[in-house]
Amino acid sequence: MRARIYQPARNAMQSGMGKTKVWVLEFAQASGRQIDPLMGWTASDDTETQVKLQFDSREAALAYAASKGIEAEVQEPKLRKPVLRPGGYGENFATARKGAWTH
Repeated sequence: MRARIYQPARNAMQSGMGKTKVWVLEFAQASGRQIDPLMGWTASDDTETQVKLQFDSREAALAYAASKGIEAEVQEPKLRKPVLRPGGYGENFATARKGAWTH
């Protein structure tokens, strides 16, 4: 049984970093998928791919995998540089704004 341990990226629809501090253990697909001839849906006999376990740290995820005999591969996160503007978003609505409105 194989799994990967990773730290999820931020949601593309949000600017915040919520739900990116946890580490996730996700099982790899062990068997292929079949297409249902009547409905056309995809089906699989492998139910472990539906399981995603969350941990507070990478070490906790690795310890869990080791205790259960799971072969785990760790994917290191790619950290992004924070985008900080002087004044921030509130600067757009400041009453002491010196420049012209550009939007």
